[in-house]
Amino acid sequence: MGPVAGETFVAALRGAAPYVHMHHGRTFVIVVPGEICARDDIDRLLGDIALLASLGVRLVLVHGARPQIERELRIRGVEPAFAGDLRITDAATMEAVKAAVGVLRMDLEARLAASRSVTVREESQPRVVGGTWVTAKPLGVRGGVNHELTGEVRRIDIAQIRQAVELGQIVLLSPIGSSPTGETFNLRNADIAEAVAKGLGADKLIFIMESEPGSWRMALDAGDAGQLSLTQAGALAGQEQTERQLSAEDRNCLRAGVSAVRSGVRRVHLLGTAGHSPLLRELYTRDGAGLMIAADDDYDAIRPATVEDARAIAELIRPLEDQGVLRPRSREQLEIDIATFSVIVRDGMVIACNALVEYADDHAAEFACVVVHPEYRRRDLAAALLRRARARARARGYRRLFALTTQTPHWFLEHGFTPGTVADLPAAKTRTYDASRASLVVVLDNP
Repeated sequence: MGPVAGETFVAALRGAAPYVHMHHGRTFVIVVPGEICARDDIDRLLGDIALLASLGVRLVLVHGARPQIERELRIRGVEPAFAGDLRITDAATMEAVKAAVGVLRMDLEARLAASRSVTVREESQPRVVGGTWVTAKPLGVRGGVNHELTGEVRRIDIAQIRQAVELGQIVLLSPIGSSPTGETFNLRNADIAEAVAKGLGADKLIFIMESEPGSWRMALDAGDAGQLSLTQAGALAGQEQTERQLSAEDRNCLRAGVSAVRSGVRRVHLLGTAGHSPLLRELYTRDGAGLMIAADDDYDAIRPATVEDARAIAELIRPLEDQGVLRPRSREQLEIDIATFSVIVRDGMVIACNALVEYADDHAAEFACVVVHPEYRRRDLAAALLRRARARARARGYRRLFALTTQTPHWFLEHGFTPGTVADLPAAKTRTYDASRASLVVVLDNP
């Protein structure tokens, strides 16, 4: 990358600063499949993960090993066997699994150590740790098939993992587990990550994926923020299990993510690897870079404004006031009129607003002070605010919605308004009409 312009750098730093503060001391569980681990650019991802640790994020990293196991089986001349999405792990296959996972784990530890050295000073570098923290049990016979040494999670030593991450250590977990009787089982990395995230009460569960979740058909319902509510994600995950349009790995990640959110993990992120550092863009920019499943349904929501929003609204409308597009309002007046405002909020930031000023005696309301943040224009946010205003006007039995505009009459005409005159305004509005602004009147009857 070339040098970054000063203005661009400052804007990026200001945009990321709230997230640096928000994520410090939080616990993230990150899942990296074996396919990504085998790529030539894995060091870039590991460097981003190390950077998260240097910024104070508490990290658990769970890796997969599917292609590494396949390679080891070919070397040993062992034929792989599957039942549906699950590998059947006999004794010979298990030896290949242990060899592949062991080599990959040592490689990841070494690469993470190298990545840490370029992000923080030597004396403050976090350590990569692991242990016999995953207890497994046999999956057993399912559908008439004995899965042998393929297992499922029985228990996670959450206390030890929590202690490690609180000390600033990066916990690295491999897709195997041991039983109390000394057997070793082959596990799915998504199942381990799900169990760890639930046990820790993790703030985020992040799946790095070989596919691009933003291109999935289900992502079409996620809006431009790439966010799905738990209700949406659960319905789509159930549909996917029937239609099976995704790979086995993707299906299991989606299933594990939905289950984790249902059990209290606040947000699950599904990320591809396209573009520059999608992990950092997902975590430190407002619009992210992937698909997110959120426990809260108001990540990107329209709601009534509160007094706490007055400052944000003032900052949003000030440029248009300075340009003479909007009539200036003091901060005190905004707080007095706050009940008339609606806002669109994305991840805590007010990105659009409007006021609905009611003239009950005239059975009319004014659609006023419509402003969208410059970075979010041309996304139909003003139209969403208008739909909300029309619904509120209808609910109150108003027969007319009107607006005054100096810059955007065509937008109003495109949305059903017709040209009007000052005589069409309620009497109270006529008395305060500022002729020097020469605002055009547009009206919408029977909103």
